[in-house]
Amino acid sequence: MGQSLTEIAQSLIDANKKVQLIYAFNGTGKTRLSREFRLLVAPKDIESDQEAEDESGIKVIYYNAFTEDLFFWDNDLDADTNRKLIIRPNNFTDFALEFLKDQGLDNNIVTNFQYYTNNSITPLFNEEYITQDDNGNDIVVQAYSEVTFSISSGDDRSLPNIKISKAEESNFIWCVFYSLLEEAIETLNETDETNRSSNKFNHLEYVFIDDPVSSLDDNHLIELAVNISRLIKNSRSELKFIITTHNPLFYNVISNELNNNIPNPLYIIGEQNIGVKKWIYHSDNSIKYRFVKFADGNFSLDTLGRKTPFSYHLQLLREIQKAKNNPILIKKFHFNFIRNVLEKTATFLGYTNWEKLLPIVNGEPDPFANRILNLSSHSAHAGDEIGEVQENDIDKLIELVNYLESNYKFSELIEQNETV
Repeated sequence: MGQSLTEIAQSLIDANKKVQLIYAFNGTGKTRLSREFRLLVAPKDIESDQEAEDESGIKVIYYNAFTEDLFFWDNDLDADTNRKLIIRPNNFTDFALEFLKDQGLDNNIVTNFQYYTNNSITPLFNEEYITQDDNGNDIVVQAYSEVTFSISSGDDRSLPNIKISKAEESNFIWCVFYSLLEEAIETLNETDETNRSSNKFNHLEYVFIDDPVSSLDDNHLIELAVNISRLIKNSRSELKFIITTHNPLFYNVISNELNNNIPNPLYIIGEQNIGVKKWIYHSDNSIKYRFVKFADGNFSLDTLGRKTPFSYHLQLLREIQKAKNNPILIKKFHFNFIRNVLEKTATFLGYTNWEKLLPIVNGEPDPFANRILNLSSHSAHAGDEIGEVQENDIDKLIELVNYLESNYKFSELIEQNETV
């Protein structure tokens, strides 16, 4: 039976896991889920339309579409020269930018932004200044409320006040959040509150990240996934993370990273008897879900096995191995599965033809394996064709799977991704 978004959000709180990774298609409701989650952790004061942060301080920081909406462009349409990104004041931006300014961390934002975009583009936060409104009244523009961008040219000069692309803008906003997150984790890793560089994060409980920078190319997206995972796994405090995404590559990289444990070196050298934890991070600290929306408007959050195959080709590999281990299950469609995997593998390895991955017989790719894979995948036989497989074809499939496992290590890949 389906649940409401509020019930789903409450289940994330009740799970009490270090990391919760959620995959969902676009349009499922990931952003609304992040909103519901935040409202449960830090309810809004309806009268002031602000988060009701009491004396306990900030409890949750989040990155989602609402975060991006806090940044908007003044394109200076009249003069077309003074283009700047305006930062709308609210609890998050006031807190984040004040902290980053006080700690002198604007350089961290610049460094992260240039790493994921272009090192010739430089963002610059404004200093406080006074301007006038249409009636001639003075207006104080707060420091760190505007950002301008310049680009370096080949002759050591720069072009000021450029308009960056929407993808670069998303990257910049993410880097503001990511720089704050880096500092939060490092600060909370100090167990003695009196020794922390700031008390701003003392009561921070949750970090919710919804689809970070989906405009990145695959290389940078992988780097981002690895960096986020590394940051989370090195968090020593009780801080908890919820990450949602619609991107299979981003999901798979983070999922794999979360399966790698980090031992505590203090435990290894013999200090386990003084209360030192054996693991800085263990894969049991994470849980993975599939977030689904039903036609009636309700939702479900389905738990995935810690190493459940997520990519289609891994699912095919697992099904092929199941059939190989129990030959009575082998059907004609399993040959189609093998061809699908071979085609993807050939593309990955740079072969023009998947047949080149087959065993070599008399200097040529195995003709029998080639023929049966082609017939099973693209047969033009009549509609009464049966799905059963002859005994010698079953033997060939098992032989072929054994060959692929031995030569391309598919068996290890399946074992690493099997459901546990």
